[in-house]
Amino acid sequence: MPRKLVIVESPTKSRTIGGYLGDEYDVVSSVGHIRDLAERSELPAEVKKTDIGRFAIDIDNGFQPYYVVNADKKKVVADIKRRLKDADELYLATDEDREGEAIAWHLLEVLKPKVPVKRLAFHEITKEGIQRALETPREVDLEVVEAQEARRVLDRLYGYEVSPVLWRKIQQGLSAGRVQSVALRLIVDRERERMAFTSAEYWDLTATFTAREGADAGRSFTARLTQVDGKRVASGKDFDDTGALKNPKAIHVHAGLAGALAAGLADADFTVAGVDSKPYRKRPSAPFITSTLIREASSKLRLGAREAMRVAQSLYEKGYITYMRTDSPGLSNEATNAARRQAIDMFGSDAVPAQRRVYATQDSNAQEAHEAIRPSGDRFRTPQSLRGELRDLEFRMYEMIWKRTLASQMNDAVGTTSTVRIGATTAAHHAVEFAASGTILTSPGFMALYEESREKARYEDDETKVEREGGSRLPVVEAGQGVDASDIEPLTHATNPPPRFTQGSMIKELEDRKFGRPSTYASTVDLLIDRGYVTVQKQALVPVWIAFAIIRLLEEHFAWLIDYDFTADMEGDLDRIAAGEVSRVDWLSNFYFGAGDSAQGREQGLKGLVDNLGDIDARAINTFEIGDGIALRVGRYGPYIERTVEGEQQRASVPDDVAPDELTVERCEELFANQGGDERELGAHPETGRTIVAKAGRFGPYVTEVLPEDAKGKPKTASLFKSMQLETVSLDDAVALMSLPREVGVAEDGEKITAQNGRFGPYLKKGTDSRTIESEDQLLTITLEEALAIYAQPKRGRGRTAAPPLKELGTDPASEKPVVIKSGRFGEYITDGVTNVTIPKGDSVEGMTPERAYELLADKRAKGPAKKPARRSTAARKPAGKTTRKKA
Repeated sequence: MPRKLVIVESPTKSRTIGGYLGDEYDVVSSVGHIRDLAERSELPAEVKKTDIGRFAIDIDNGFQPYYVVNADKKKVVADIKRRLKDADELYLATDEDREGEAIAWHLLEVLKPKVPVKRLAFHEITKEGIQRALETPREVDLEVVEAQEARRVLDRLYGYEVSPVLWRKIQQGLSAGRVQSVALRLIVDRERERMAFTSAEYWDLTATFTAREGADAGRSFTARLTQVDGKRVASGKDFDDTGALKNPKAIHVHAGLAGALAAGLADADFTVAGVDSKPYRKRPSAPFITSTLIREASSKLRLGAREAMRVAQSLYEKGYITYMRTDSPGLSNEATNAARRQAIDMFGSDAVPAQRRVYATQDSNAQEAHEAIRPSGDRFRTPQSLRGELRDLEFRMYEMIWKRTLASQMNDAVGTTSTVRIGATTAAHHAVEFAASGTILTSPGFMALYEESREKARYEDDETKVEREGGSRLPVVEAGQGVDASDIEPLTHATNPPPRFTQGSMIKELEDRKFGRPSTYASTVDLLIDRGYVTVQKQALVPVWIAFAIIRLLEEHFAWLIDYDFTADMEGDLDRIAAGEVSRVDWLSNFYFGAGDSAQGREQGLKGLVDNLGDIDARAINTFEIGDGIALRVGRYGPYIERTVEGEQQRASVPDDVAPDELTVERCEELFANQGGDERELGAHPETGRTIVAKAGRFGPYVTEVLPEDAKGKPKTASLFKSMQLETVSLDDAVALMSLPREVGVAEDGEKITAQNGRFGPYLKKGTDSRTIESEDQLLTITLEEALAIYAQPKRGRGRTAAPPLKELGTDPASEKPVVIKSGRFGEYITDGVTNVTIPKGDSVEGMTPERAYELLADKRAKGPAKKPARRSTAARKPAGKTTRKKA
């Protein structure tokens, strides 16, 4: 029987697609990219000596990349080649975006198939979607591949040229990137705004009014002061970031005026000054694209960007939703009809408008040729019908996608917004006006099914402006009618600094500014978190001080590389390469060598910029003035503050939980006061009788003894364990810490075994033989028997013993073995003791669930053991070389 080999990207996707295709199809996964630019260690010795060796790019010959098959993909490639020998046709069914197109091309380059090749794109993994893809095959789009390759080469040049500057001037291990660095600049710029912000205090009044006449007599409602002597009462939006009133048409009601107005209205007569009504109409939001799905998942499901994309990818690969990386909000005719049919079944024929709703992207450079993210198929499955098939997060995300898709085709929400204005004159003859607004929905439309969440705006009042039908409402009153007033109270408010970005609002900002692609937003935000440039506090992204140093260096010496407009324009350039309008080589040459553009020094290009950096004052880059002679410095062991007082230098560490905008002069004074002068006394050492104190030092919290004035030598000190807190450490803890290193016992050969805490963590020492132990707490508890058991094991690397698992995930129902996550030489991996699988990109140790781990292990087992390739003679081995573009 003829065999057709189908290559997709993920194992889960391959199983799902394989279930729809017949026996004549052999579906296999490439598990993502199989090739990439070589690392220096992967280059042959003769290539390392050439100009190619630095970047794995032949810059002088059209920026030609030097690719190698990834070390962890050699078995995958060997398996695909073996399957290809038995196939008479090859289908490349990787995702239909730049990365997917590039993976398809790399497969062609590595496999060199001698059978017919067809390129497929599955927008949804359903029987109908797969059949449509098989009916419309095409060739690999080499211009899209050119765009992806240009992006990859640029990222390598950017990172390899700029990152070493950060290593030399700030700290080893830092990195710079095309989108990563501007995203970090956005976060740092927002924190700078918060640091420069001055809050303004403003007041208003609230009162409870009760109707006297009509059918609603006796109904009460609350209104707020809106006008004084014909001028609008200032609210938060009327003040600038320095605390000054920026709107001359508004009146600033301060505490004194608010109190005087309240007192002057105690005996005032209140009359309805007017009732204003206007129609209310709200359209449904467009179906999800990648960025809006991540934002909504952050708000409604409390998922981070990475976790949201992982859940969405799982739904796609299992065939429940369409492709999850898209910037198009459009729906196919089949999907639109399915949504309208289901909305009519649920809410009646009046639930949808006569004409179908059509959504189009507002981005002229939209790349992906996909639909919006929607339930798969031509007839949507309801969430309830899938409750037994989907895990909790998968179910909740599918339900959200399903509701949003149906709601996008439903009628507008319609109602009426009414505003009641109440007027009065104070005893001091000030004319005041109160107002209350409310919206009554006469036809909820799409809101009967779904309403998009949103983050609170910066100047938004706490009180909602929309009242649901059936809830509290305003009474029916007319102009000129009297109303009774009570509970007239002055209220104080303060302007808020610009809100920090959350993961959701950060992704929206990247989308609005057109930085990168929707498919990259989650990984960009995750990278900033993983590298420690930002921390997540109550869902907000807070930059650490080293991020300020990175951005300062880039702004002062690489300004155009992190220019917002330059980054946005770059994505459009890549689109033009994909469309065949711009040459990849010319574009990269302009970027690297310069193009005569004098804007912000771009005429010299990246190479000229790096070659002519001049001297960079590392101390200045890492120093930030706080005020009153206090400076913060980014040091090797973390940020600290220092100042000179009467010729004496004072220093104090800055705790990790102090955000940059919280480090005021007053907070610094507290840190100085608690650093070395005042300490926490724990008690007397039971053996020496000396007082033991706990302090916060530059290199972290520690305990130390207080020596008498006539004592010689240095006091004994010990750093706190990571599990200990300065505020709660006890005398017993301190005595135990100061007893280290501790003698555990004597081995059979007569050598003493000691437990010690070193630069690289806790360890055991027996003569010259050192062994790492699991935790600092073991330094105080490990027994001789346990220590001997560790020494009985073979050494692992430089004296390392087996590390404890990073996470335990229960028992695998298939193998019935305990599943854990461990840290290995090539990264974190999942294992049941027999089968090992590396944690894929997009997953994380923290976000790994037992079900996901069991699924990954099952995928690995399904592939079976890889056959070892036959040995070749040394003469037959040839080093991997650079590749040349071939027509697909």
